[in-house]
Amino acid sequence: MNSAMENLVGILAVLAIFTAVTLPSLIGLARERRVDRQLRAAAGPRQEAGRPPRPHSFVTTTVTAHS
Repeated sequence: MNSAMENLVGILAVLAIFTAVTLPSLIGLARERRVDRQLRAAAGPRQEAGRPPRPHSFVTTTVTAHS
């Protein structure tokens, strides 16, 4: 019985540490998503009615060094 209680305490300790480490980043992520939603709502609709979206005038490339 003592071994089972030690295992339970160990598991709870690991969960508490994991929560303490990850909680600030999860709160920050939620705040960033909320700010993004507010910015999108404040910007209004991106397209005017009846007008097709403009094509992008840029090209992206990827450069990799091969050995």
